[in-house]
Amino acid sequence: MAVPKFFEFFEAFLNAIKDGEVHTAKEVRIKVAEDMRMTSADMAEMLPSGKQTTFGNRVNWARTYLNKAGLIETPSRGRYRITAEGKTALSSGERIDLEYLEKFDAFKEFHKATTGDASDVAEEPTDESPMEVLDAAYKQVNATLASELMDEVMKLTSTEFEKLVVKLLLHMGYGSGIDGAGMVTQQSNDGGIDGIIKEDQLGFSNIYIQAKQWAVDQTVGKPEIQKFVGALTGQQAQKGLFITTAKFSSGALQYAGNLLGTKVVLVDGDTLTRLMIKHNVGVSVEHVYEVKRLDSDFFADEL
Repeated sequence: MAVPKFFEFFEAFLNAIKDGEVHTAKEVRIKVAEDMRMTSADMAEMLPSGKQTTFGNRVNWARTYLNKAGLIETPSRGRYRITAEGKTALSSGERIDLEYLEKFDAFKEFHKATTGDASDVAEEPTDESPMEVLDAAYKQVNATLASELMDEVMKLTSTEFEKLVVKLLLHMGYGSGIDGAGMVTQQSNDGGIDGIIKEDQLGFSNIYIQAKQWAVDQTVGKPEIQKFVGALTGQQAQKGLFITTAKFSSGALQYAGNLLGTKVVLVDGDTLTRLMIKHNVGVSVEHVYEVKRLDSDFFADEL
């Protein structure tokens, strides 16, 4: 099952502390997971940023919203207790959602400050927590950037593309500190090898590269990988990188994964642009946002 939306955790959170006792954040998370019948896969699901689980993020935001509405309180660091308003909410039989929280003035002020306008909440409640909205926007920006990057990469000549691949590997840290660590081979006599990255000063270990600038909707099949492995054998090489703007067939992936003695890594177009963005090749940083969240476990411990 999909992880419920953050506002769908409101009632489960209140049920977890409905006995009126004080509960730690960890206790609440365990009870909420049981109440919502979360599977191990649900619990392991990560936000697009990869920095936090979806479950943990949504429970945290449910806590924030319930606290702002006055349905729960924090009597001590990192510990929660249901309020009289929270008990009334549970016994009312009403659905406890964003529209319900709008009954409370304190929440309305909070929500207006965070959304800009609380008047539309009842009609169009957001399905995502603020962090998820930010993550989704970040993902969309990167998807657009990746598409634009690929457009520019496809305009390069074959030699320029090979130089780009070598530069990317250097930016990733391969050949670090070695003079002339990366090179593009001469096209007239490359023997099926388009570039080489030195991994050590004396050249005992090298990474041999083949770069295919094919249309993004094309597929690199097993025969192409077999030819590359043959070129590596001719160089007595054990490490190869086959990088393309296209994609790989299942046969190519399976063949590369089952090689013995020779390690061949396959990088398709999607991975190529993702690595370029990650390592700032062909892109520049426009804005940096640092988003922090409350560490409930920190406050639950004795300081």
